[in-house]
Amino acid sequence: MLLSSTICAVATPAGEGAIAVVRISGKDAFSIVNRLFRPIKNTNSLDDFASHSVHFGNIIDGNHILDEVLITVFRAPHSYTGEDAVEISCHGSTYIQKRLIELLLEAGATLAQPGEFTLRAVLNGKLDVAQAEGIGDLIASKSKASTQLAMLQLKGELSKTIKTLREKLIRFLSLLELELDFGEEDVEFANREELLQLANETAQYVNNLLHSFGLGNAIKNGIPTAIVGEPNVGKSTLLNLLLQEEKAIVTDIPGTTRDVIEDMLTINGFLFRLMDTAGIRQTNDTIEVIGIEKTFSSVAKAALVLYLSDASQSQKKFVKSFLDLKNKNPQAHYLVLLNKIDQLSATTTISDLEAEWQEAGVTVLALSAKDKHYRSLLQDTMIAVSGLKDIENELLISNVRHYEALKRVSESMAAIQDGLKNRIPEDLLTQDIKQAMYYLGLIAGEITPDDVLQSIFKNFCIGK
Repeated sequence: MLLSSTICAVATPAGEGAIAVVRISGKDAFSIVNRLFRPIKNTNSLDDFASHSVHFGNIIDGNHILDEVLITVFRAPHSYTGEDAVEISCHGSTYIQKRLIELLLEAGATLAQPGEFTLRAVLNGKLDVAQAEGIGDLIASKSKASTQLAMLQLKGELSKTIKTLREKLIRFLSLLELELDFGEEDVEFANREELLQLANETAQYVNNLLHSFGLGNAIKNGIPTAIVGEPNVGKSTLLNLLLQEEKAIVTDIPGTTRDVIEDMLTINGFLFRLMDTAGIRQTNDTIEVIGIEKTFSSVAKAALVLYLSDASQSQKKFVKSFLDLKNKNPQAHYLVLLNKIDQLSATTTISDLEAEWQEAGVTVLALSAKDKHYRSLLQDTMIAVSGLKDIENELLISNVRHYEALKRVSESMAAIQDGLKNRIPEDLLTQDIKQAMYYLGLIAGEITPDDVLQSIFKNFCIGK
């Protein structure tokens, strides 16, 4: 029933613009547009036009011309949806867009639901579910890195790997079930050592993908970066240095920053979500206490923490404060910044300061946040500490649905490994293999319950 209708929608952002694009897809796409479109150079209908050809003409509204447009024709199955499809490029007037949709509806089309064009592409075998999710991520991407991550998924890199793993499990499952059919004859078709090796390799690969989720999700949504430290160590000055603007108020008065100040920064194609936080100290000021609690909350959800110390002071108290802070989020990456090196005494060297941090086992960078020349070095160090170097074309998991499915696969693989080592009966072993296959199938769309499809496409824009 879903594929029986012909759908239409504006594919470009809402509002006025130079050009707007209206999409039509379905078995009646050509006949519906034929009722409205009059080519300038010939009298042919869309049925005579070659696929992937563009034609200039008018959209007719009753007895007058609504607009001059370009019509692009796509013949099934060589279209995005796999159906006959037409794209109308019209002028970006909001009235023209609205009226053109009304004319298409009057001619027999129905208004597309969010993501319905992509859903049809999935149902018609042009994309699998994971690739469709990659399209959604690609549209929402805000940096070079998140775009590359989405493009790998769109190209089907994740799907290919998942399908290969699933096919190997299917082969062993069929051999195990064959053994069950010949149970009375005590024959063994499936080599247990080979199956254990496959289980070990699959479990390792799945666990590597699971481990990549933290980084992949951070790249997709922006790497949450907390700037923390005691009052007056230069946190707000550092934020201003990174952003190259006076975003935060800088004074010599302790406790100036009482709330979390957030902004975005792109470094070498990676998006960082910066959070300048309130200084950590003991205080009776109610408002400042709330600000410090928000600081700890920012640290808890950060993937990268920039901890500032005052290089003009003894580092012992800063090291102790840092180690206490690190316990609040051991999984994060930490970079200690020895700020205010322009205020070092004549008898203190940077090497002396760095030596005091050796016990913390953390990357340390000395700088002056007032000096713009340190900005490039700081950015490069942030990239390195975050583990973002050399990840181009590396497959990372960034989708929560994939992560949850892979967790179940990992559990099933662990059960298969234990079962093979303990020589459990074949019927129990096959259940664990089927469980792993089911959740692998959910990722690429080999198995797609309706509620999964609804969840995926409800967040797509109309027209995609």
